[in-house]
Amino acid sequence: MELFPHPLPKRCFSIPAEAVAHTAPARPLTGADPLFLPGVDDRTLDVYNRAVDPRDPFELRDLWLGRVDAESGDHAARPWMADRWRASRVRRSITPEEVLASRTTVRFIKELFNFFFRDDLYGDLRSDDHLMLSGGAVDEEEWGLPEVLKECIRYALERDWYGYSDSCGRMQAREAVAAYESARIPGARYEAGNIALTMGGTVAVSSMADFIISRSGPRSAPALCATPNYPPLVESIACRTGTRLVPLAAQDGRMSVGPLLAALSPDTPLVLLQTAANPTGAGVDEADLVRLVNALPPTTLILLDECHEWLGPANRLSTARAARNVVRISSLSKHWSAPGIKAGWIIADSDLITEYYEYASTHFGGPASFFYTLIEVLARMERWRITGLRAVGTEQVREFEDSYGLTTDRLQAAYDNYAAERNARERGLLLLRDATHARLSEFATAIRPRYSINTAVTMPGWDDSYRCFRDLLRETGVSTYPGILNFCFSGGVVRLTSARRWQDIDAAVSRLGAYTGRGVVRHG
Repeated sequence: MELFPHPLPKRCFSIPAEAVAHTAPARPLTGADPLFLPGVDDRTLDVYNRAVDPRDPFELRDLWLGRVDAESGDHAARPWMADRWRASRVRRSITPEEVLASRTTVRFIKELFNFFFRDDLYGDLRSDDHLMLSGGAVDEEEWGLPEVLKECIRYALERDWYGYSDSCGRMQAREAVAAYESARIPGARYEAGNIALTMGGTVAVSSMADFIISRSGPRSAPALCATPNYPPLVESIACRTGTRLVPLAAQDGRMSVGPLLAALSPDTPLVLLQTAANPTGAGVDEADLVRLVNALPPTTLILLDECHEWLGPANRLSTARAARNVVRISSLSKHWSAPGIKAGWIIADSDLITEYYEYASTHFGGPASFFYTLIEVLARMERWRITGLRAVGTEQVREFEDSYGLTTDRLQAAYDNYAAERNARERGLLLLRDATHARLSEFATAIRPRYSINTAVTMPGWDDSYRCFRDLLRETGVSTYPGILNFCFSGGVVRLTSARRWQDIDAAVSRLGAYTGRGVVRHG
């Protein structure tokens, strides 16, 4: 059975001229944006100070939501929660450091995260009329998987490739990923033994954190989790060991690693860092990442969540990312518009991956074998793209096993299709992101993203991001994502995702601008 037996359809990404007209000329990210501080403000402390038991994450969640309802007056979604807030009183004086070091804080934010999706956005407040800019992922119907990768899924189905497999993934796919990741880092020499295929980024971080903590034994120092961050990832660490949240300031598209360096101790077991932050799109400079990796104690491992590190500067990665105590996580969720496929990979020291094999085989068996061909083709073609290959030859055909039945002509046609679609897709998504940022900047403080598909915005008049979400949803029908859900404990910053249809973005931003332009102050 042959792979790519027929010419693949050519996908067209059409960006309306009006969207292009809103994009500003490219300019350096220097001195353009205000300083973004995700630290702990007085409104956060007030919730902890009023709780009967500040170690109860559900009470903290309900107090936060109750305050939102109390401040909403006649628009309260749940009046009984508002009554609970009104009945509360200040009982103590807690410090920001206590909040950041509390196990309860991580669970509280995770429960608020659950409530947002389960009870509010897709629960009691759900409406088919809402314009959803809160998703955080690419609209797959507009910007979905490349046709070449869809063909790989069809091919796997035709060949009935969905049986048991190696717990770290099929060898050919792991070899392809190793070659791709080696091409991204000058001097790196990854092999299949450095790669474990996974069921997406969240499972990769969760399982690797559990494995690392279980093998390292008890430590006196907590794991360090840089914020902003994704609640399921941080919770997966906090439920296994002591955890300290480390807020990283950002400005002009760059995050400072200084607080992480200051928080390191000789006994730190683990560091979790998103190399490109959600929701701001700010990234860690490679020189700062080198500084951080070099400062790690010998027994400290660092998990680099690289899933948002795309649609940004095409800088060469440093060899520090290939160090023995660095574990890198990648997935198809953002970059390849496939969050529901739940596929990705871990890159780490071969000895660590060898030990991880036993953990994987015990706890979840292995990744989905159905997607191995997709991952193999993706990794090989991405490597060809970044190395500047244009003409496929017999050498590239030999990278695949004979059973694929590939010829030079068919592989060339598939590669041309893939490269053209990927390039057009990235250009379109960048145009949408720039246009969205420009429109939002007309009436709000918008942080210009350096990476990914999100824009973080502080709307005039709000100092609570969850209250901002509720008010905007009720008054405009536009869904935004509250920054508090990613451990942004200060201010009213919300996230908007620009990888949608321009018609929806334009309508949503117009509604937001019309409403927020009224100048009404909505502080608590």
